[in-house]
Parts: sequence; C-alpha cells; structure tokens
Amino acid sequence: MTPQQISDAELAGQPAAYWTGVAYEALIAYTRAQQAHKGYTQPQYWLLRNLSKNDISPDGEGMTLSELRRAMASYIRPEDDLAAEAEVLLERGWLIRDAKDRLWLTAEGEQARIDLARNAPAIRAALHEGIDDADYVTTLKVLQRLIRNAGGTVA
Repeated sequence: MTPQQISDAELAGQPAAYWTGVAYEALIAYTRAQQAHKGYTQPQYWLLRNLSKNDISPDGEGMTLSELRRAMASYIRPEDDLAAEAEVLLERGWLIRDAKDRLWLTAEGEQARIDLARNAPAIRAALHEGIDDADYVTTLKVLQRLIRNAGGTVA
C-alpha cells in the first residue's frame, strides 16, 4: 500500500516519531541542497547569523569555535564541521580571527548574511506549497503538544 492509499484511521495509528524524523531529514536535505546551489552551506549561514549583532548575536562580539558550537548545539548536525566552514568564510573575507581565536563578522560578512537571508522566502515557499497556513499552524501546535506530552519543553 502506498502512503497515498493509507486511510486516516491507519495514519492515526502510525508513530509520530517516525514521521517527524522522515520530515526532518527531508526538510534539511532540501534546504541544504538549495543553499548549496546558491554557493553556501547551512552551517556557514548559521556562523554569520550567530556573529551578527543584527541577527542572533546579542552583542555582535566575536566568539570562539567552542562558543559557537555551544550556541548552535540545538540545531547543528553531527556531520557539520564548523572549523572547516569558518575557514571558508575567513577566505571569503566574511569573518576575521583575532589574537584570542575569536571569530568576528566583517562588513562584507554582514552584507553576505543579508544577501543569503533573501533565499529563505523561496525555500519556505517551495516547502509550504499546497499547505494552507491554518493547517501548518495546526501541525505545529500538534507537534508542540506531542513534545509536552513526552515531557519535553517548547521554547
């Protein structure tokens, strides 16, 4: 039986953990492929965002790789090599490293972050094609409830 032939009753009995895992891997793969097509990686974008005072960084202060790994702990993947990704950004002139081994965002890096952020709406639109906003919100609320029911916390 193909997924399209599974009844609602059968779907209701399927494990959410399986489907959320499949969805996570598919969404990450799609997003990363789109970013690679544009010439950057998701970890590179995260580095820029985490170092920008106009984005995730609260103060725009430089950070070591260890500090960046801790800051990204909830979303970095095991295969992500932040040291290698940072080297690429250093070579591009988007980051600089100071004498204390802290990475800092350059003006060129800030402009790159802004430019790369412009790709996000197209990626989101492609992923949300055929999904009503109300259905999307309901799905997220159901996932949040599942998280809470499992003893997790929802940020």
